[in-house]
Amino acid sequence: MKYSMLSLLFVSFLAFTACDKDDDQPVVRYEQEDQMGRPAINTVFVPSGSAKDAFNTTTPAAMGAAYTTVFRDRLLALNAGYTTNLLTLDATTFASVLATDVLSVSLTKPTTFYDGTNVLTGRTLADDVIDVELILIFGGPTGGSNPGLTSDNVSANDRPFLSSFPYLAAPHS
Repeated sequence: MKYSMLSLLFVSFLAFTACDKDDDQPVVRYEQEDQMGRPAINTVFVPSGSAKDAFNTTTPAAMGAAYTTVFRDRLLALNAGYTTNLLTLDATTFASVLATDVLSVSLTKPTTFYDGTNVLTGRTLADDVIDVELILIFGGPTGGSNPGLTSDNVSANDRPFLSSFPYLAAPHS
C-alpha cells in the first residue's frame, strides 16, 4: 500500500509540474501597426504624433465618426478652394470616404483604384494610387484644376511587374 501511495504521489507531482507555465517559451502578441488601405492617407490627413498611433489602431467601423471632421479640416487646409471632386463628393463626404482607411473591393467590376470609370473597386500593382488621390484632392470637379498638384510625375514602376506570383518586380541589388 505504501508503494502505490508513493507512486500516486509521484505521478501527481509530475502531472502538476508538467502543467506549470514554461517561462522559456516566448509569448506571441500581435499589434496593429499601420492602416494602409489607401496609401498616404494617414501620412497626409492624420496629425503628427500619437494621433497617428490612435488612427492606426482604430477599427475601420469607428474611423468615420472619429476622423471625418479632422480629415475635412485638413482637406480644406490643403485646398482652400475645394468644392467637389471628380467623384462629385463635397468636402465632408470625401473626408468620410478617406477617413475609413480600407481598400474597397468589388466582385463584379474591374479591379482598379480608378480607371476613368470605376473608382475604388480594388487596386492593382500598376494603379497610380498617389496620382488618383492627388486628382481627388486638388483636381476639382473635372479633375483638371491645379494641374501642378495632381501628379507626383512618377509614370510607372521602375521595373515591370511579373505576370505570375509573386507579381512584384525584382528588387534592386
